[in-house]
Parts: sequence; structure tokens; C-alpha cells
Amino acid sequence: MTVTDHVEADRDLEAFRRRVRAFLDEHAPQPAPRRDDGAGGPVGASPLAPAGEDAVARAQRFQALLFDAGLAGITWPVEYGGRGLSQAHQRVFNEEVAGREVPTGIYTIGHGMCGPTILEHGTEEQKQRYIRPMLRGEEIWCQLFSEPGAGSDVASLQSRAVRDGDEYVLSGQKVWTSGAHYCHYGIVIARTDPDQPKHRGISMFIVDMKAPGVTVRPLRQITGGSNFNEVFFDDVRIPADHLVGGLNEGWRASITMLMNERVAIGAGGAGRNRGTGGVTPYVRAARERGLDRDPVIRQGLAELYTRQQIQGYIGMRVREAVRTGRAPGPEGSVAKLFGAQLARFASDLGMRIAGTAGVAWEPGDQGAERWSMAVLSAPGSAIAGGTNEIQRNIIGERVLGLPKDPQVDRDVPFRDLKVGTQRSDG
Repeated sequence: MTVTDHVEADRDLEAFRRRVRAFLDEHAPQPAPRRDDGAGGPVGASPLAPAGEDAVARAQRFQALLFDAGLAGITWPVEYGGRGLSQAHQRVFNEEVAGREVPTGIYTIGHGMCGPTILEHGTEEQKQRYIRPMLRGEEIWCQLFSEPGAGSDVASLQSRAVRDGDEYVLSGQKVWTSGAHYCHYGIVIARTDPDQPKHRGISMFIVDMKAPGVTVRPLRQITGGSNFNEVFFDDVRIPADHLVGGLNEGWRASITMLMNERVAIGAGGAGRNRGTGGVTPYVRAARERGLDRDPVIRQGLAELYTRQQIQGYIGMRVREAVRTGRAPGPEGSVAKLFGAQLARFASDLGMRIAGTAGVAWEPGDQGAERWSMAVLSAPGSAIAGGTNEIQRNIIGERVLGLPKDPQVDRDVPFRDLKVGTQRSDG
């Protein structure tokens, strides 16, 4: 690229920045509420959890405006409704949206996980049908992987999909499904050949969450929210053309989705906001309580700032890998693990600053309640998107070159295994 090309690109980015800023000034003029938990999200509530139907409708209206303004799917292919712009444009958008209250959290799974998976493994018909409405916010998506007996070991799943003419009949149960209660579609994995080893007999499908036989039941969390759900499939019929990535090729597509999930969690929405503003609520709270001169608290604040900066750099590296066309790899696990540790560190520091106000507080003291909610929410970040232990295994094997754990069941037919809740031949 010549100097002239760089100048033109810079001019284009500045013009794009002005357009983004003008859009946000009109449709999201207020700064985001001061509810930072130090992990890039609001305290006490998942960014995926709208307050109710009105919140979902508000999110859909905003996403439609974003799409119509040419600011959704910035780097996604033009032929499917995206803008086909560079990661530099996406970075500009992220910088401008930081600090604004934008109701886009419910699209994290669709845009960060489901969409990229369909783009990589889906058929042309699936891309044409689903990507544009997904980007415009008309259809909200969820991920259906975990089961009561298949969490960290997802390949032990027991949900079954049996071919019946031009359809598959899906039966089974999923759990910890974020946002299932308001989603239109989901990506589900199920066992289609129990005679193959557990990683080879799995297929991936697009499922209509409103189809007959789908039952969604919210789960109450320790924070008092109920964003997670258990989902039951009772002989749900799925058209054969909803198969993603080929029959019994679901594990390969699942790896793509899991890697994108770690990127979305560790280097995506939350990761992009870990700048200098992230430590500000902690500094403010320390000053209000006269702790800003306490050497231990000051050291904690300095470490929090440092960790936030490191998380930002990790996110930049991951997104740069994606920009160059490489599928997300173990970098996503590094980002996800570091982010989970950061969330725990930040919540612990917050409680040290809050003191007894983080344990008991007067009604209406939202500040104190947020510190407590941060502590209750932080452990979840060590589970969502794969546990910390799983991330360490991935890093150890794929980054450090350490030997893999023994896998004595690798070539054993699934129906012969005693895994998860399976105790007899299926």
C-alpha cells in the first residue's frame, strides 16, 4: 500500500467515524449507566438478559436502524447483507460505541457465534435465508450445546436426531441456554449415529425455537435473574436442509462455534471496552470511602488497570488473526481464560473497596448492590464458553505443546460408553 493509499484509507475511516458518531448521537445519545463490574459488562445482569418483551422490541428496533444505516455486519460479506468493510472500520465502530447504552447484547450469540458458523459451514441457501435477518435483528439466535450429562465434555451429548424421510426427528434436553426464551432460532448439535465414536456421530442443525415439541423453561440464577434456560425437544421435526456442515460432521462445525464463542466472550463485545475507563468506577468508589491513599487498594487499582490493558491487547491479537482470514484458534482460549480471571479479580477488589456495604446495605443503595452482584456474577465467567480448566488444557496442548490427556474412548462406539447420564445402551 502506498502513502497515498494510506491517506485515502485514513480519510475514509474518519468519514466512517463521523457517520457512526452522528448515528449514535441521534439514536443512543446518553452515556451508558455507571454499572461497570470491571469485566466489561453491567453488574448483576447478563448483557444477554433483557428486562422483558419491551426490551426485546427495543433491541430489535435499534438493530434495524443500525442495519438500515449500514452499520451492522460491518465486516460480513456484502452478498449476505453485510458491509464488507475492514477490521479497521469495525474498530472505529467499537471505539465510538464504547460508553453508549446500546441494546445489542441479545445479539451476541447470533452475531458472534451462530452467524460466523453458518458463514463457514452452511449451505448457500442457508446463508441467503438466515444471515440478513440475523444482522437486521429480525431473528434472534441461541446456542444449544450443553446437556445435563455433557457440559465440559460436550461430545458426550445424548440428544438424538433420527432421519425420517425429508426430516430429522430431534429428542433430548439442553441446559444453560442463554436467551432461549426470546430466541427465534438456535443451532443445536445432536447424535445422528451412536455406532460411531462420540466425536464422529454428531450433526449440527438449525432449529426453530417455536416449533411444536420445543419447551423452554427458565432457570433462576444466584443473582436473581433467569437468563439461562433448560430446553426440551420432544420429537421435534427439523427439515433435512437445516443440517449444517454435513451429516455426522457436526463436531467440526462445533469446534468453529466454540472458538468463535471464546473470541466473542474474551475478545469481542466485552473485550473491546477494557480501556482506561474500566477502572474509573473503582477509583471513584475508593475516593468516596477515603481509601484512595490506602497502599493495598492503590496497588489493586493499578493491577486492575494493567490487567484491563493486557486483556485489550489480547483481544486485538485475536481480532487481527480473524482479520487475516485465520479461524479463531487457541488465542481465543487465552482471551477467555484471562477475561474470567480478570472478572474475579475485579469483583474481589470491588468488595475490598465496598467493605461491609458489599454484604448488607440500605434499600435503594444501588451502588452497594452492584458490588455484591459483581461477586455473585463473577464465578459464571469461569464456566461460560468452556471452563477455565478446559481452556488451560487447550492452551497446554496447542500453545505449549504438552501431551494430551489419555483418551481411551476415542475409538469406542458411543452406544458402548458409560458417559454423562448414559448408563445403558441407547
